Amino acid sequence: MTLAELVSSDPPIPWKGDSKIPWHEPEFSARMLREHLSQVHDRASRRFEVIDRHVAWLHESVLEGSSSRILDLGCGPGLYCARLAELGHACTGIDFSPASIEYAQAEAGRRAHDIDYRLGDIREVDIGTDYRVVLLTYGEFNTFQPEQARKLLEKARAALAPNGVLVLEVHNRSFIEEIGKAIPTWFSAERSLFSDQPHICLKDAFWYASEMVAVERYSVIEASNNNLVHYTSTTQAYSDQAYQDMLHSLGFGDVQRYASLSGDVAEPEKGLYVLIAR
Repeated sequence: MTLAELVSSDPPIPWKGDSKIPWHEPEFSARMLREHLSQVHDRASRRFEVIDRHVAWLHESVLEGSSSRILDLGCGPGLYCARLAELGHACTGIDFSPASIEYAQAEAGRRAHDIDYRLGDIREVDIGTDYRVVLLTYGEFNTFQPEQARKLLEKARAALAPNGVLVLEVHNRSFIEEIGKAIPTWFSAERSLFSDQPHICLKDAFWYASEMVAVERYSVIEASNNNLVHYTSTTQAYSDQAYQDMLHSLGFGDVQRYASLSGDVAEPEKGLYVLIAR
């Protein structure tokens, strides 16, 4: 693979082939867990101090301080579930990263928490029923193509008890457009999310205005073998009204918007907001 061949690669086609980074692969998920637990950045999971504020708001404002059954879709290493369990909530967390679920299960055992962690793809597995709250946070909703995303919301609604609440944290359209229009960049590292070996990573991005889709492509070359591996991450944008219309069409009634998971307090991260659908 020459540099000329690399830079002349055809643009990816949205939602074709491997449109998501393979978080479910054991080695990749182990590297991702390292990023989840980092207290230096908020790229995979938020830092613990931020999660603490989010959980306090969910407990006091959404759950009104009462013990409840909660489902966290895409729970990662259980950082929200663990804190909610400490406040007396019975939690179920589902994620398809084996390293994250293994870590979460070990922590639940160590702390004697009432948490049921399950390894699986939230689009496919049985997620159960009779929850007071279903969480789908940190823009995870936007990583699914529209048909799958709608079906996921249908599952979430069916999983809620009467008067249950969906907490949906989504990206705004302009933020996703920025992702797709970002200029190409590169970095070299001894290790990163993409490899535990010294490597170079070139990142380019593509914005498809008619589909409202951003695609990021990471081209990774390890120093030991010069092999090239492409990873792609696809993010679907929606207008603010489209989110509201989708929720109403699926049978949700009152839909309230908040600046962040701390309520109307804006967090330093940008491009996200919260919809509380009842």
